[in-house]
Amino acid sequence: MSVYEGDAPPRLTRDMWKKFAIGAVLVIALSAAAVASAVLMQVHETLDIVRENSTPIPGIDNELDEVEPGNPQTILVLGSDRRYGDKKAGLPARSDTIIVVRLDPDKKATAVMSIPRDLKVEIPGHGTNKINTAYALGGPRLTVQTVKQLLSIPISHVVNVNFGGFQRAVNRLGCVFVDIDRRYFNDRGGPGGYATIDLKPGYQKLCGSDSLDFVRYRHEDDDFVRAARQQEFLRQAKDQVGLGKVFGDREELLKIFGQYTQTDIARDNDPAILRLIKLAYESSKNPIHEVRFRGGQTSLEYVEISPENLQKTIEEFIDVGIGSAAKAAADEQQKRKKPKPIKTRKRLARGLALRKEAGENHVLEIASKQQSLPVYFPKAIVGRGSYQRESPRLYDIYDRGKHKYRAYRIVLSQGENGQYYGVQGTTWKAPPILDNPTDEVRMRKRTYKRYFDGRKIRLIAWETPKAVYWVSNTLSHQLTNAQMMDIARSLQRIGQ
Repeated sequence: MSVYEGDAPPRLTRDMWKKFAIGAVLVIALSAAAVASAVLMQVHETLDIVRENSTPIPGIDNELDEVEPGNPQTILVLGSDRRYGDKKAGLPARSDTIIVVRLDPDKKATAVMSIPRDLKVEIPGHGTNKINTAYALGGPRLTVQTVKQLLSIPISHVVNVNFGGFQRAVNRLGCVFVDIDRRYFNDRGGPGGYATIDLKPGYQKLCGSDSLDFVRYRHEDDDFVRAARQQEFLRQAKDQVGLGKVFGDREELLKIFGQYTQTDIARDNDPAILRLIKLAYESSKNPIHEVRFRGGQTSLEYVEISPENLQKTIEEFIDVGIGSAAKAAADEQQKRKKPKPIKTRKRLARGLALRKEAGENHVLEIASKQQSLPVYFPKAIVGRGSYQRESPRLYDIYDRGKHKYRAYRIVLSQGENGQYYGVQGTTWKAPPILDNPTDEVRMRKRTYKRYFDGRKIRLIAWETPKAVYWVSNTLSHQLTNAQMMDIARSLQRIGQ
């Protein structure tokens, strides 16, 4: 058995450090995009920074596929976990996260897909096992071979990430406003030695350590929910960080990227670096679309996927774009000067139930505490779900100019493990999360802005003279479009 260890493996402790791929995706998508704008003026400086700070992955060249200039590229991003106790015991590093990113400027979105680490696969030369075992047996090289065999698509580049750079990159970019779906708390008292975390629900700004805690949390949900959380963070980060800011700080960001990653482009290959930078820049103009891996937990040990579902997943990853429902709505909106009117149904969407009295009782206390922010609650909620104990939360939020606004968050369970949706209200009339709606519709004298991810509504918002309000879908978008619409139109001010 061969065990892969990088030239300089990072020092990790059980509860504080993990390697994780989302940091690399963030830095690549943002810093590379900005650097591309400067290629004509400072190309040699850019290439020198990449070469001087990046560490090459040994033995990886022959496993990657050459791509003609201008064609789409698929990047494999790996995050591995080697705890301090494992190192002392001589145990190998393990792959904590496997993400594939497809850069294709001809499509209407950049595809991002997380592969469950417990997925049952054939590892070339080693038989059947979990896909993360490939990293322990043969490092990035064997992992690339395994992923290529699984997906039957070319892999152009590979990035191996140390999570130390994640916090530094997020802080350097000015932190990220994130829609936190529920309460996240652990004080190391739980089983398994999970890392500490203390985040309250609601829209708020996350900086380095808090953002790290949020994306790596895995105490009370599964790999699928965690992957959705990571990709939601990436989506919001990409939408908020302006190209000008990254351009002005590109040198430091590229140094962070180099110091905390290993890549296949960390060699004397100027054309490969330039092609990737150019493609990242062109693709950065597109929204990020999370491709759901259609597998399922078949036992305590394995996640499995049928051949039919695997093929559907691969096809969506390659042909990613705005889903037909969202595209049709966006096209329709382009033709109209006014929001499209939608007829409301007499019956609620399947799975919803009226719970007006429970909603009023739930928000009564926060509604009586302040007057600047009118409190609206949903009369309709998912029937098998419930209001959560950490809800409602009344708090202050500050924009990047340090202006203070009032805000509240209602948290509800959808009924499945790790799936929470919510209602947010704030006097901040222009939070970044509400930029760039897919379309606008008119229901019962309200104009709603809808935000799609593929075919699913991930968020729906409306505005009053004093505040804005929105309904957030679960991280995995478990609520149907009809449910999201009906919950939004059921929002009612307490006492009315």
